[in-house]
Amino acid sequence: MHNYQTINIFDIQIIYHALEITALVFAMMIIIDWIDVHTRGRLPSWVTRHSVYQYVIASFLGLTPGCMGVYMNISLYMHGYISLGAMVGGMIATTGEATLVMIALFPKTALILNLLLVTFGIIFAVVTDFIVKKFHIPHCNECEALVYHKNESSLSHYIKEHVWHHIIKKHIWKIFLWSFFAMWIIHVGSQYWDIKTFVKYHPQLVLLIAVLVGIIPDVAPQFIFIFMFSEGLIPFSVLLASSMVQNGHGLIPMLSYSVKDTITIKTFNVIYGLATGLGVMALGF
Repeated sequence: MHNYQTINIFDIQIIYHALEITALVFAMMIIIDWIDVHTRGRLPSWVTRHSVYQYVIASFLGLTPGCMGVYMNISLYMHGYISLGAMVGGMIATTGEATLVMIALFPKTALILNLLLVTFGIIFAVVTDFIVKKFHIPHCNECEALVYHKNESSLSHYIKEHVWHHIIKKHIWKIFLWSFFAMWIIHVGSQYWDIKTFVKYHPQLVLLIAVLVGIIPDVAPQFIFIFMFSEGLIPFSVLLASSMVQNGHGLIPMLSYSVKDTITIKTFNVIYGLATGLGVMALGF
């Protein structure tokens, strides 16, 4: 007689949990998008007067959940209002819809993470501009392209264009599927494989994988690491490094403007994310 381990490959609670998270994220996205519609384009002109203003504002804009902040940073960069360093700092702070998922799963830790992302965004923005000037790294200065469409304030337009075409058709279904997919992978994987032991003995490898996954121009793959952290399977340092490198699809509009600048920004993100993650891991987090 052979004893075979029964593998439970499906749990109905995964669907319930994914729906719960998606509903909460949907509500937060509507609130944030409404704020976006009513504040877009009102950034004061004094942003460009001092570089420190650029660093702080770009990082805080990057912190904004969803597309609003990162697209505004790209628009400002295209028009020569912020430097390459400020752009890098903004991307470090950018995690897109992943921020909302983290708030739904572990709000206190998400707050700490966001504060660290803004802090590191400002610090590394300064460092980047120093490196760019020191080594004369080439980058584009200004472009006449616009990222935003004109704002229309009617309720019907908002519901159709923003809630339906943007939030629901472009984001919400992906958030549900990837939430379900990430939880399902962890659920099944934990039955076949001792993930916690592997992470314990190979933390640097897991951190490297998280950083490499962060290069993918989509927020969804990071969900796996978010749910792994929520289950206590990976340390905070891995989540931090992943968040610093991952920019969602925020950099995609940059590709149409400058492929070289996109690669430069992402390269800085990877270096900073990997170095910071290893440093925080060495401290025991």
